[in-house]
Amino acid sequence: MLKDSFRDLYLNKNFSKAKNFYICRVTNKELMLKGIYHSLTERKRLGKKSFAVLIDPDKVNDQNLEHLIALAVNAKVDYFLVGGSLVISNYLDECLQLIKKSCSIPTVLFPGSTAQVSRFADALLYLSLISGRNPELLIGQHVVSAPNVKKSGLEIMSTGYMVVDGGAPTTVSYISNASPLPADKNEIAMCTAMAGEMLGMKLIYMDAGSGAMRPISESMIEKVAQSIEVPLIIGGGITDPEKVYLNCKAGADVIVVGNAIEKDASLIKEMAAAVHSAGVGVL
Repeated sequence: MLKDSFRDLYLNKNFSKAKNFYICRVTNKELMLKGIYHSLTERKRLGKKSFAVLIDPDKVNDQNLEHLIALAVNAKVDYFLVGGSLVISNYLDECLQLIKKSCSIPTVLFPGSTAQVSRFADALLYLSLISGRNPELLIGQHVVSAPNVKKSGLEIMSTGYMVVDGGAPTTVSYISNASPLPADKNEIAMCTAMAGEMLGMKLIYMDAGSGAMRPISESMIEKVAQSIEVPLIIGGGITDPEKVYLNCKAGADVIVVGNAIEKDASLIKEMAAAVHSAGVGVL
């Protein structure tokens, strides 16, 4: 269990931190009762931006995961995305259980394959690669996984997944065996996102891929955001708080960061602050 539990914080008279820990837990439990998708759409309606930390189970262990969770709780991270393009270890279930035991930040599976389904998560991004022409990732793997996904009891969020050229080959591009969208073709991205929304996708996720040399441009984000009504998730190649802020101002509803935080976990606080400061309340 985390050393920074509510009880330990209170007993150590760290009342301010204990209060924040308690508020975060209560708020997230209230959101969970209505569902994660409801929380995403409600936050979008109110003009609030969300920050998600991406955790690859292959790249963490109990010790550094506990440290990461403590930082995330303190920074008021909104969601954990858990998964990866490969996930060759057997740590997925344990990873999710440790998060659930340590905090109330909602956990959402970001699966790279049909094997990455766990009942210990709260929800699952049911990804359909709408930017590519690989039928296996458009519908094929969904047909195979449907019975297990249905039995999992997870909240299922159909997601139009769009891979955008990040300037270098990435794992997601290799695994998907599909060409990414050109980084400078905003209209193609816009039309792809619109098609995904009209096909019934509840979310649109634009990703430059882990370790991308360049993140998705603000002009592309703005073009897409202005053309759809569902929440827009942006990830890949985001390495500093300024880019986080600019992406939110361009129209991103959720910012996902993984690789940069794997290298420097202390970025969580600044990035979360940048995301939350970019939100503008709407009545």
